[in-house]
Amino acid sequence: MCRSIKTLRPPYAEDVTEDDVHAAALQYVRKISGFRAPAAHNAEAFERAVEEITRASAALLDALEVRGAKS
Repeated sequence: MCRSIKTLRPPYAEDVTEDDVHAAALQYVRKISGFRAPAAHNAEAFERAVEEITRASAALLDALEVRGAKS
């Protein structure tokens, strides 16, 4: 799987930024599409996928409840 994508939830990561979530989404889309950078005719679909996965990932991280974590 995407070995360069790091875990972004506590306690593995603190102070996760939007850039961190976007970078993970980009790595995921690169992996499943097989493109590091898509051709022009695929660029819109590629970027749309990155943005959708970024949003879904941020929502997931916001919704996770980590037991034993300090608030």
